Amino acid sequence: MKVVATDLDGTLLRGDGTVSPRTRAALDRAEAAGATVVFVSGRPPRWIDVLAEEVGEHGLAICANGALVYDVRRREIVEEHGLPGDVALEVARAIRANVPGATFAIERRLTFGQEPSFRGTWPVPDGTVIASLEELLAEPVSKLVVTHPSLSAAEFVSRAAAVVGSLAAATYSGHAAVLEVSRAGVSKASALAALCGSLGVDAHDVVAFGDMPNDVPMLAWAGTSYAVRNAHPDAVAAASARCPSNDEDGVAQVLEEIFA
Repeated sequence: MKVVATDLDGTLLRGDGTVSPRTRAALDRAEAAGATVVFVSGRPPRWIDVLAEEVGEHGLAICANGALVYDVRRREIVEEHGLPGDVALEVARAIRANVPGATFAIERRLTFGQEPSFRGTWPVPDGTVIASLEELLAEPVSKLVVTHPSLSAAEFVSRAAAVVGSLAAATYSGHAAVLEVSRAGVSKASALAALCGSLGVDAHDVVAFGDMPNDVPMLAWAGTSYAVRNAHPDAVAAASARCPSNDEDGVAQVLEEIFA
């Protein structure tokens, strides 16, 4: 294998958010064998920085579900595929009309912004911009984050995604009522395919790991793909194989076999 592409939360990371020594050693072994290790995450770059030392500062990360390519060692965004602000605003208004009570936040490169009423499932980052939806979407965004205070995840995602249509790409990566919206055509798979193309690597030389619906396009694209034991059914259906769970160092176990 020439490229190892792995999701982070729920896949490479254990349930407590850490990277085990076994997993770090397996990533080092893959790189020593000549493979390129790529982290492919819904996380924004600032959350990758927090993990940089944990994962040994391996070279590249695809962030925000494919909208950004981030050089982990240099702490630098090297590629961007943003959602135009006018399109994001049209999407947001359509979602709010179909799902009253929906609230919005944005990721823009290294910045997070939100409406005053937005309540995420994570701590509010330092430097958060709090503004109206129109102000937040005056410029392109890496992704639009939508949540609802009372609907179940299944109902909210179904109703909100239904009105996005072909305007943008909608996905989700957890069990909370949170929908993530990116530029049309942008996904973990599109960014990984472009990166591999620049390296001269075909899909059959890529092994990918994931656990959630936002990993499905990547798992389907890679020549070999694994859903961890704790994966969502959609990820399991898209992957070509299963591996042990994130808490069992499933990714490491597979890499140890590949790069023995």
